[in-house]
Amino acid sequence: MEGTDSAYIPALRTTDFNYDLPVELIAQTPLEPRDASRLLVLDRESGAIQHAIFRHLGQYLESGDLLVLNETRVLPARFHARKAHSAGRVEILLLRRKDERTWEALVGGKGMVDGKLIELEAGPRGEIVEVLTGARRLIRFLEPLEPYIERIGQVPLPPYIQTPLQDPERYQTVYSNHPGSVAAPTAGLHFTRRLINQLKRQGIRFAKVTLHVGLDTFGPVTEDDPRQHAIHTEWCQVSAQAAQAINQTRRRGKRIVAVGTTSVRALESAASIASHGQVVAPFEGATDLFILPGHAFRAVDAMLTNFHLPRSTLIMLVSAYAGRERILAAYQTAIQQGYRFYSFGDAMLII
Repeated sequence: MEGTDSAYIPALRTTDFNYDLPVELIAQTPLEPRDASRLLVLDRESGAIQHAIFRHLGQYLESGDLLVLNETRVLPARFHARKAHSAGRVEILLLRRKDERTWEALVGGKGMVDGKLIELEAGPRGEIVEVLTGARRLIRFLEPLEPYIERIGQVPLPPYIQTPLQDPERYQTVYSNHPGSVAAPTAGLHFTRRLINQLKRQGIRFAKVTLHVGLDTFGPVTEDDPRQHAIHTEWCQVSAQAAQAINQTRRRGKRIVAVGTTSVRALESAASIASHGQVVAPFEGATDLFILPGHAFRAVDAMLTNFHLPRSTLIMLVSAYAGRERILAAYQTAIQQGYRFYSFGDAMLII
């Protein structure tokens, strides 16, 4: 999957996407109920801002509009382990499955070199078979890991959340269905089943895609020129059924509303292979689409999203959609108004 054509990206620096956030605005726990979070509504043409509550989302949608949800589910991918033949503790965070018994993972512990044997607590033994960059390793287990994941794994939380999560389901969307992510598609965390049913009665339609979120989504861009950043690759799927609903929505003159940056990446990846007369085509596979200012959006008419980390690929994506200065101004308004930020924080609707 090709990334954004750099020929169309204006000259930008990574520091252009920086902002200062008071630490007390980083949400440590989710609100109850989910749809009680605040909603900042940004008009991307005028820059006008409205303040609402997420459960009132339907006031900004019309009958026939299509909400595109990412139904990925977060794997309980964090494991406690120890070094074989010693008491040395090891922490493992699964990133992606390479084959039946081999996983790419982040491994925390000393001396994690080729050939090192590790034992999961109440799980199988594994061997480090390749040292990758940083703390990344390839681990080959003696047996498939899937039977153990739900039983002994823990849901990983982002590094900026320090408060333990009492209910792991609060880091899953209510419509999550396909395990494969190490981080939640957080814009979807605000939906309740009751709100979804209410929107359906209003005539709002829904389509589901899948994009498995990788840990790199939390990583800041460290290069001075964001175009030099190696975007993370993630697996996504836009089914034939979802593609049909998306194409019908555009033909009927209604809006395609992406719920989260992950849905945006899935939609725009599917749009990149669409034939004439289509908005998207069915798509399944890896995408490394890096959306920066200058990207021509083809499949997104409105976007629901959370507030993102400075210097991240995600704030660059929403800046590509609404304009960098407009996004940073909206963020400053959110800070002044005491909005909650990041994964368990409040939401923004860009229309």
